[in-house]
Amino acid sequence: MFSHGIAIVAITRRGVETALKIQKALAILEMSSKVYGPKKYARQGVLSIDKKLDEFLKDTYRTSSALVAVMATGITIRAVAPYLTNKLVDPAVVGVDADGKFVISLLSGHFGGANELARLIAEGIGATAVVTTASDSLGKQSVDELARTLHLAVVNPKSLVAVNAAVVDEKRVALVLVGDVKIPEGAVQGYNVEKAKNAEQAVDVANGYDAAAIVTTEPVPTEKATKPITILKPKHIVVGVGARKEITETQITDTIKAALARVNVPLECVDGLATVDIKRDSQGMLSAAKKLGLTFEFFSVEELRAVQSDELSPNSKLVQEKIGVGGVCERAALIKAGKNPHLILKKQKQNGVTVAVAEGE
Repeated sequence: MFSHGIAIVAITRRGVETALKIQKALAILEMSSKVYGPKKYARQGVLSIDKKLDEFLKDTYRTSSALVAVMATGITIRAVAPYLTNKLVDPAVVGVDADGKFVISLLSGHFGGANELARLIAEGIGATAVVTTASDSLGKQSVDELARTLHLAVVNPKSLVAVNAAVVDEKRVALVLVGDVKIPEGAVQGYNVEKAKNAEQAVDVANGYDAAAIVTTEPVPTEKATKPITILKPKHIVVGVGARKEITETQITDTIKAALARVNVPLECVDGLATVDIKRDSQGMLSAAKKLGLTFEFFSVEELRAVQSDELSPNSKLVQEKIGVGGVCERAALIKAGKNPHLILKKQKQNGVTVAVAEGE
């Protein structure tokens, strides 16, 4: 989820010690992070803060998926306040006291994942998680949390306040699935799940409730809505695959399922698989795709080589020598993911299979 990295920033000696504990706890969960601290407290595993703290936090806020600030929350809030945009684009910001007693979700709790990150850190270091969003306090699932969990884009974010208020107030709220849109069983709590043939019918269904979220790829005639409606659009999720010639169907399917589980992506949300075109006749890959109910798209070495992204893992010498490009799965996934793609899971290796998961619009 935190594809642009988790930055853990501390400003005191004890804070640096707590930051390293946090990093260790996240590493156990296979979540990578970097620890930053003042030069005088630098040690192995701690990168030195090379500028004024407010400037450093500003840059970190802009370039990271999550900022874990091990310091007084007032310092953090004042530093990032000028750069706040909205909950759908701001990174997750989590505050931790220097002693590591409390872990506070400060910003982008649902969509950015700060609530979940705060809980994971608290569990990992034996602290108390502090989550103040209304829906979480009441054990409810907000629309933006639902969107994050199901990898949906929020088309009309201004609607979230009204629809989430209906959720918190325990009013009748519907989740309307349009056409062939599917969601995993058990993924939705507190919503009446309805189905509609098209977006216009979905609005009619929504009007029968106090509020609704509509999941669709179609334009929605919101002018016909009489109740608050949030429009959610499925993102394109793709699994890039690389494998040796002798790899079996089972090895491939097991690796793909493990990768999806690692980023909490249900198989139902995956649009397809991608790899290099020299694998067109790979029986293991074709059989695996069929078993998963998906199809492969094949890309040439030239197409893969043309992919430019800061997210790419270092090139593999072996793969470069064999096929002429330094990696397959990440590049193939990014191409197939479409517009504004990014990796939600970088290259993972298992049983001779490499996989990566990308998400796009």
